[in-house]
Amino acid sequence: CGLVAAAWVLRKPQYRSLKAELDAAMIAVAESQHFVLGAAVARFEERAAAYCGARFGIGVSSGTDALLVSLMALDIGPGDAVVTTPYTFFATAGAIARVGARPLFVDIEPGSFNIDPAAVERLLRDECSVHGGALVHRASSRRVRALMPVHLYGQAADMDRLGSIAADHGLALIEDAAQAIGTEFRGRRVGSIGETGCLSFFPT
Repeated sequence: CGLVAAAWVLRKPQYRSLKAELDAAMIAVAESQHFVLGAAVARFEERAAAYCGARFGIGVSSGTDALLVSLMALDIGPGDAVVTTPYTFFATAGAIARVGARPLFVDIEPGSFNIDPAAVERLLRDECSVHGGALVHRASSRRVRALMPVHLYGQAADMDRLGSIAADHGLALIEDAAQAIGTEFRGRRVGSIGETGCLSFFPT
């Protein structure tokens, strides 16, 4: 409760500084009665995509659902596996499990706390084999279909190395950028580098 209260206290000054603009936007939505989709959502999608440098933006109910929708769009499900990090909010692995796939965890870099590309390479080299054109995790017999780095604490994961690994192994690259909105990697905003990028606007 103390942490929740502290987060609320910290948000109050930020809200007060934007109160007039936020209140006007909320009233406009209430008056339009377009609570689902509508012009405000379309503007938000366009502006979020433009801010991140992505071609498209799709508004969903949460960062968790953004991860879930990304996996579903890539047809990842039962019999599949996704390489990711355990050092993240539970939604990262939870979304993978919800589609019936299995998270394959690798370690983090001690300096950034982001997924370690060398650990990804070791997993794919030492624990996986190619069978019938598919990369298979030997211990689980699941096809490795995607790599899901998490950009943590406003720091970008090493997208050059991770992108190269994904391309070399035919893996989709799904960015969990929920904790790094606006972060740049070599001049590109995170969330626009992989096949999909997932954001969250949770208040904390």
